[in-house]
Amino acid sequence: MVEYSGFKRYTRELPKKETTEKRVLHFKEFYETPSADLINKQSARCMNCGVPFCHNGCPLGNLIPDFNEAVYNENWKLAYDILASTNNFPEFTGRICPAPCESSCVLSINSEAVTIEHIEKSIIEKAFQEGWVGSEGKAKSNGFSVAIIGSGPAGMAASVELNKMGYKVDLYERNDKIGGLLRYGIPDFKLEKNIIDRRVKLMKSAGITMHTSINVGYDIHGETLLEKYDIIILTGGATIARDLPIAGRNLKGVHYAMEFLEQKNRMVAGETFSTEANIDVSGKHVVVIGGGDTGADCVGTSNRLNAKSITQIELLSKPPVTRANDDLWPNWPMIIRTSSSHEEGGDRQWAMLTKKFISEDGEHLSGLEIVDVEWRKNEDGVNKMFEIEASKRIIPCDIAFLAIGFVHPQKEGLLDQLGVELDKKGNVKTANYKTSVENVYAAGDMRRGQSLVVWAIAEGREVAKTINKDYINSEMQTTSLFLGV
Repeated sequence: MVEYSGFKRYTRELPKKETTEKRVLHFKEFYETPSADLINKQSARCMNCGVPFCHNGCPLGNLIPDFNEAVYNENWKLAYDILASTNNFPEFTGRICPAPCESSCVLSINSEAVTIEHIEKSIIEKAFQEGWVGSEGKAKSNGFSVAIIGSGPAGMAASVELNKMGYKVDLYERNDKIGGLLRYGIPDFKLEKNIIDRRVKLMKSAGITMHTSINVGYDIHGETLLEKYDIIILTGGATIARDLPIAGRNLKGVHYAMEFLEQKNRMVAGETFSTEANIDVSGKHVVVIGGGDTGADCVGTSNRLNAKSITQIELLSKPPVTRANDDLWPNWPMIIRTSSSHEEGGDRQWAMLTKKFISEDGEHLSGLEIVDVEWRKNEDGVNKMFEIEASKRIIPCDIAFLAIGFVHPQKEGLLDQLGVELDKKGNVKTANYKTSVENVYAAGDMRRGQSLVVWAIAEGREVAKTINKDYINSEMQTTSLFLGV
């Protein structure tokens, strides 16, 4: 049963959040648990479209109208079964995905989209509460062994899928805990780490072997892996951050954003740092260079650590509030996005270029020399940047975080040892997830470049399917797909 008029009767409503004054005092998640009535009304807003564009908007192809209908009918077990058939980790995507599915929601053409992400989160939390999420039974061993290098969402998804297909899976992580950037890059106020631990425990109980604090390529040579395992999957991510090589770059106080976020995630987990190593923003003027999600995470973290002022600057022009005329649905819209971190305080500036890092004592950062820019299209329709005359100035800055993206995976170590071919951007070059080296595959950001968690999960699932097609005969593959593995 579907309430076809629900989108007319109810407006979009998200779960309530703690006030900004309260939530900046801690690093815990701050959304309240939504009532059953709220979830029911929000699921009723789904139009159950004949052509559900949300499927295409979701990299995982989640069957969104189907689980919305099940939620509306209070058949939560069915909703979970539908969701779990396409998404290994709804507890991650339900918290930190930017929800491209909602941008493709038909209702969003002239109204506000269905709250797909929060419905997804509600489904998986209900499933954990009811005990429906278990360590899926492992298939009979097929005799093949797989080493997966990198335990972010791509590596975790590939591990789960291949384990269910009967492969002996060893998952390697150079840090001391599983999770990759989920654990060390995403602040706890967006994803508490017990959520990762909960899933890791299930993966271990399903038979996946996990090796932490092992930097493959240094602690283990690539040739050793090729000799030990039948298959290797590279899921180490795009870990080399984009730099800003301008005057003053080496001053004390200039840091990569991920250096800061990882340290503070470890701090929340109970680790301590020496006074010299600690990136202390308390009472400091903080400037975040880069207007994306990583930059916003630096804003939220700095707010919780009592920064004196926080400014986030972006090189590009300020996006519009709604889609431009040439920014057509159902594509991902280029509009301004205000995160929960921005709600908590700080100044946002657009069309601003950093020219120089300034120091009063020659050692420590004290300011940024910046200039306003204007973007104009040339004869070929390509946007070109022009500095605005007489706009150059210096703003106070004690700590600067570079949050301007990642360029490619680390080449030194494992990639060099394996000799895999790279593409023009420096990512691992693949053909249907296969690298240039026999029996070596790649997935996630290491293959496609910096991207979203939901894309990483999708890539982990797809590389597992590809491997199974390559190593198991077509009859067994057909059986596996029929069984939903």
